[in-house]
Amino acid sequence: MKSKPIVMDHFSTIHSSFIVNFTFKNNITILMGDSGTGKTAAFSFIRECMAVNSKILCLNYLDFQKDIKNIISNTEGKLIVIDNADILLDDATRKYISLDDRNQYLIIGRNPKNLFTTKENLFELISKNVGEQTEFTIKEYL
Repeated sequence: MKSKPIVMDHFSTIHSSFIVNFTFKNNITILMGDSGTGKTAAFSFIRECMAVNSKILCLNYLDFQKDIKNIISNTEGKLIVIDNADILLDDATRKYISLDDRNQYLIIGRNPKNLFTTKENLFELISKNVGEQTEFTIKEYL
């Protein structure tokens, strides 16, 4: 499944000694990787931007008790960033996301099951030192 991003092509923020610099190629970006690679750190920096950027909605394990499908089905025109998606998303919500044409998604987790994933949607987090800072970018997984 390859479709152009409908909310933003690029997201960037600086947080103390970290830079998040993501370029999106698809409407659904699935960010995979091992524990300890910085995925949740990148999520937390994006979440901080939610307070000043109305186009961002972040969800994670703290939202476990909420009806995630209802939240996203009542949302339009946002980059919805979901951390710990393996835990948070049930199959019905995953299917809804894969067909949603009103929002853009950054799904962070290890299991892309039922998201109609193709290699164009799978990405991994890359970190590199840039002077005194660490920059997070994403690159195609395969």
